[in-house]
Amino acid sequence: MQKKNMSARRTTVWLCAVAAFMALTVVLSSFSIPVPGGHLYLCDIVICTAALLLDPLGAFLAGGVGAFIGDLLFYPLPMFVTLASHGLQAVIISVFAHIGRRKHSRMPAAVGLILGSVVMVVGYTLGRAFIYSTTEYAVLKLPYEMLQAAIGAVIAVLLCRKGGLENAFHRIMHME
Repeated sequence: MQKKNMSARRTTVWLCAVAAFMALTVVLSSFSIPVPGGHLYLCDIVICTAALLLDPLGAFLAGGVGAFIGDLLFYPLPMFVTLASHGLQAVIISVFAHIGRRKHSRMPAAVGLILGSVVMVVGYTLGRAFIYSTTEYAVLKLPYEMLQAAIGAVIAVLLCRKGGLENAFHRIMHME
């Protein structure tokens, strides 16, 4: 009976963590910094943080689905590009972060952050070129997409590692 209660508790804590990260992603999808040709969004901070902490499914839900819902509510035209780009970004980061956790190395997480950022930037660039039927617009936004990805990755690492969020999260998730 005790084992069943622990499993139910872990599932409940996992669901709450995913929901909290998803809500933060939706909220930060609504705040932006105006830049030439559009906006710079801060949701990558939460997406990268969630991906470093959660398993790939949770990362996809928090990052991909959360950003999708944010777009659905605030700017629906690129919502499927967002789902694919941020969803893949989150899954890649999470997979590499979990490999690193098993090997007790931070290098795989760093590689995951870089690969995830590249996937997000390429996904958005191709998606914009397709949606707006103009390569020029996609290229205009390219430096801002790279900046958004870099800011998200750096702040996520600072929150998780230097801010102690990673240790606190894993203590909560594995509390007996």
